[in-house]
Amino acid sequence: MVEVQLFEEVADVVVGLVPPELGRPRCRARRSGIKVWFGAPEPPREHYEAQLVSADVVDGARWLGLEVGFHCEHPQAPANDAVVDRLVGREREWRRVIGREAVVGEFLGRREWRRISETWADPDLDDPGLAFEVGARLTDYISAIEPLR
Repeated sequence: MVEVQLFEEVADVVVGLVPPELGRPRCRARRSGIKVWFGAPEPPREHYEAQLVSADVVDGARWLGLEVGFHCEHPQAPANDAVVDRLVGREREWRRVIGREAVVGEFLGRREWRRISETWADPDLDDPGLAFEVGARLTDYISAIEPLR
């Protein structure tokens, strides 16, 4: 199990890097990941996330994966599809920032949820620079997608 400190450090990076015009992000760190959102005190169905995932869902992973990106977790697939379809309609804009690594599709593990995210195979959880790397990449997603929402 990972110490929650890793994702608390990711939160510090995100808060420090998110452009001020987007507002102050809210963060909820836990041992397996972090959720980031804007507005209400509780995380909405649409949010940004970095989380540890099973190696089974990450190409090339042997023991662990890390997912970084945008999640849409409404209870019904059509609501999630509508959100992601709007963003895909402006894909050229967010791809300039995020690049080709982002996958648009079903959430990893829940067929009705959707994602725009990337996965990393076997991240080195002992790397002292990992929190910054994850936080900076999560900020890329926030900076590219949040203004389009």
